[in-house]
Amino acid sequence: MKIKLKVNNQLVEKEVDPSIRLIDFLREDLDLTGTKEGCGAGECGACTVIIDGKAVNSCLVLVGQCQDKEIITVEGLAKNGELDPLQDAFVKEGAVQCGYCTPGMLMSAKALLLENPSPTEEEIRKAISGNLCRCTGYVKIVKAIQTAADNPREV
Repeated sequence: MKIKLKVNNQLVEKEVDPSIRLIDFLREDLDLTGTKEGCGAGECGACTVIIDGKAVNSCLVLVGQCQDKEIITVEGLAKNGELDPLQDAFVKEGAVQCGYCTPGMLMSAKALLLENPSPTEEEIRKAISGNLCRCTGYVKIVKAIQTAADNPREV
């Protein structure tokens, strides 16, 4: 099928097998390798992207379901060579350790902040509850999201 969608604010039109997973389309067809595959079963959140404003596990979505959708990947956060406030906060708060979960964590947090620019700690923890991190106790991640919310600069 011919797919037409917007990825990181760029129109994409491409002939695709509609049954391939979105994560594979992003990584293999569009060379957007920031989205990571962890479990392949929607359990870890490493592959989280934003589709039409909502955080979604891209390993559970078929590319054929994305016709006319708007997708944001971790590569779409930075603008004009400048980190998104959320990315900046993750760096400043030391919320990145091995980094494997970071893209998915950022995308879940970004979806939250787009919907609710002033979340409580409980709302933050709920928003990232589908993202597993084996390196941290989530304290620095939650702090980074709170910092970004307090200093939005167009979050």
